[in-house]
Amino acid sequence: MNSLTKKGKLDNLETESRFEKYNLKENPFPATPFVNQGDSDKRYNGEIYEETIRSKELDLIEKNFLKIPQNNSNHIRIGYILDNSYVGRGNGKSTFALNLLKKINKNFCLDISEGANKCFGLYIVPEPSGRTRTFSNLLDLIIEAIIQSNVLNYSLAAIRLEAILELKLKNMDESELTDEETLIKVLNTLVWYNENGIKLKDIHEYYSKKIEFNMLSSDNPLRKNRTSYDGTNLSIVTSNSLYLYYKSFKKDSEKINFIFNDLVNIFLMAGFNGSYIIIDDFERIPDFQSDRQKRDFAIELRTSFFDGSFQNAKIGFYNLILMLHAGVPRLIQKAWGDSGMDQRSPISSVTHSTSHIISFDKLNDNYVTLLIKKYLSEYRINPEDSISPFTSDALKKMGEYCEYNAAKILTLANNLIEHSLSGDIKEIDKELVEKMLQITPIETEGKTSIIEEKSEDLLSKAAKNG
Repeated sequence: MNSLTKKGKLDNLETESRFEKYNLKENPFPATPFVNQGDSDKRYNGEIYEETIRSKELDLIEKNFLKIPQNNSNHIRIGYILDNSYVGRGNGKSTFALNLLKKINKNFCLDISEGANKCFGLYIVPEPSGRTRTFSNLLDLIIEAIIQSNVLNYSLAAIRLEAILELKLKNMDESELTDEETLIKVLNTLVWYNENGIKLKDIHEYYSKKIEFNMLSSDNPLRKNRTSYDGTNLSIVTSNSLYLYYKSFKKDSEKINFIFNDLVNIFLMAGFNGSYIIIDDFERIPDFQSDRQKRDFAIELRTSFFDGSFQNAKIGFYNLILMLHAGVPRLIQKAWGDSGMDQRSPISSVTHSTSHIISFDKLNDNYVTLLIKKYLSEYRINPEDSISPFTSDALKKMGEYCEYNAAKILTLANNLIEHSLSGDIKEIDKELVEKMLQITPIETEGKTSIIEEKSEDLLSKAAKNG
């Protein structure tokens, strides 16, 4: 029998979405409460975000970090976003961090700092189960984030474009200069130079006069003049070339020199004067370290960011923002004290009002309403400014039961929607919430964040949206 012509039975097909009675396309709330940056579903990748809820924290970060000129020697080099909630994970720090990253990368802080800073942002999450145990492991995550963000190709393109324009090697019309994404691509492609009769030797000679260029390691691919005896182009250095160069290192000292000297100088030549590196779930590092490893890690931080001979330590190019859960300061305070880090970026015996520590507070009833309304609005069939099918009493009960933990509230909202659809329930009130809580306890403790995917190319996205 030919199965190609056969079809399975499709009885009782719904003629409309089961969510339509709530004016929803589908369930707006995530079934699992943790952010996955690489997920295409906006319920899970941090795209749904109500900025008003964290406006206080954002204002402080802009004031204390992003707006302070990088050439101010007292700018904060290592700061902390400290969760004040002890009710477990899921207070919204990851979503906040990803949206902070987008804000930084949209115009590289030029708008936020009124032109004082041109800084790119990176987002890093240490691997679970102790895989990021050493400073060298952290450097591997930093270089991978740099490559994935495309900021290195952006920088190489900027360096070459400056030389082309200054030396008048090619007449660039307005349309070529405006299409930034294409420009970055062609300026990192050898064939474009050959087609336009541009010799990389001329560009190399132009930036070889820069101080930063001459501070690069002698074997750095960018310092090598890859041309033939007659100046014919043979190859072009790209971010991949520099990544392979990094991967060839056998010693940690080579990695440290590349990231804190070579890359800093390349970024400086490209017009950047800083970078913000957000490390989420930072406790995954000290959680698996011995006391000695914690101290050694802290010493590496102090040397690379404050006291060493690296270019980064001299000017404070990279700025770390560590996302800390409640209790993490106690986990690292001894190592910070023993290493001298407490003299540079104190984490113990300080009030949370200091400029380098941003308190991340719990939600309240008003913020619960804003959170739920935001998710609902993203999935409305027809625009509607309401919390329907929830009632105000229902949201108040949800917030109280979940101790105003965002992840627990969203998971409970998902369960309530699904439960209500199974019956002829027109609104979700306090009584229904209480009934649901007896059926499905909401837990988030002990779960692991699932951010394991490659990071989105935010710089390219920013160029499109700019």
